[in-house]
Amino acid sequence: MNPLPTSAGPDLGALKIHDQARGNSAGGGGWRRWVVIVLGLVVLVGGGVVILKGKSPVVEVASAHTPAQSREVLLNASGYVTPRRRATIAAKITARVIQVFAEEGLQVREGQVLAYLDDSDYRVRLNSAKAEQVATAAALQDLRVQLENADRELRRTQALERDGVSSPQALDFARTAADSLRAKIALTEEQVKAADAQIRVAQQDLDNCTVRAPFAGIVVSKDAQVGEMVSPVSAGGGFTRTGIATVVDMQSLEIEVDVNESYIARVTEGMAVNAVLDAYPDWNIPSKVRTVIPTADRQKATVKVRISFDHLDPRILPDMGVKVTFLGAASKTSTAETVKALVPQAAVRNDAGSDIVYLYRDGHVERRAVRLGGQRGDEQEILAGLAGGDEVVVSGFEGLQDGRKVEIKR
Repeated sequence: MNPLPTSAGPDLGALKIHDQARGNSAGGGGWRRWVVIVLGLVVLVGGGVVILKGKSPVVEVASAHTPAQSREVLLNASGYVTPRRRATIAAKITARVIQVFAEEGLQVREGQVLAYLDDSDYRVRLNSAKAEQVATAAALQDLRVQLENADRELRRTQALERDGVSSPQALDFARTAADSLRAKIALTEEQVKAADAQIRVAQQDLDNCTVRAPFAGIVVSKDAQVGEMVSPVSAGGGFTRTGIATVVDMQSLEIEVDVNESYIARVTEGMAVNAVLDAYPDWNIPSKVRTVIPTADRQKATVKVRISFDHLDPRILPDMGVKVTFLGAASKTSTAETVKALVPQAAVRNDAGSDIVYLYRDGHVERRAVRLGGQRGDEQEILAGLAGGDEVVVSGFEGLQDGRKVEIKR
């Protein structure tokens, strides 16, 4: 048999993909994929930069203030903060402490209970005084009843004596009995008053077992504990306390300094004083002289001067060390006339050798060149370029430019 003729169509073997061609095709697709990824990242980064550029910087601002006019310094001195009203609260009687409510730092009001003392003995005395008063009042009532009977007897005797039935001796006896009862009643009435007074004394002793604050203030010392004996006078031996707590009126704090008697003529009442506490050396406290004590210490050759604070502050505490400067009249040559404003040192920047600040106005910042003076603690004197009341940027300088819109840090 003859073989079947072969078809003249295309050879299917030509459709085979060679390995080299497959490798080239895969490599080209991977390169294009990486190009797309890189372009996407560039677009994202560029969009983020545009968004960030459109966002306003957040800054913190502070107000410039005009310095107070300086005064001539007349004298320097040092002393301590002392209260005008400071009391160690003591008991008026001798008794044992059974409760103490006073603790250091406790704010107390006038009349507030600070401690209770053992009142058992004084309560017994009060009850005894009341019983004695009741007995005396009862005896007085009995005498009054007897007096009424004696008066009746006297009237009968007088009638009988007029009729000649009774003798004058009997009349005298009846009159004497009535007068004696009146005298006893007068005596007993005074005894009742004395008993009432004894009751008041016993009640006062009982009330003294409750120790109260004499004025409003703060407890700075707790001097007695529960179980200890307290007395208005020291009993010796260290076993009896004379005080329960020490209270200070914080509204009466002032400064006491010793001024050399050679310079006391420079100090007058009402003189302006600048005070600086040792605990806060950068804090200037306006004060004034309250009084000059009219006596001198012959050993130290000094005179005491008391100075009042213009405004009290919770940071001012009793017995703090303080340095004071007595100020005279305003100095005409004072640098305060040339200092236009004071700003925090953080507000001043150096830009290409020039001192500048960023002035904040209506939501925008303005670059402002300034001329600097000296430093006052953490503040910088501005001699030109600013005025009191201007607001300047003190933090958030990154990306700041003249005229840029900013947001205030809240």
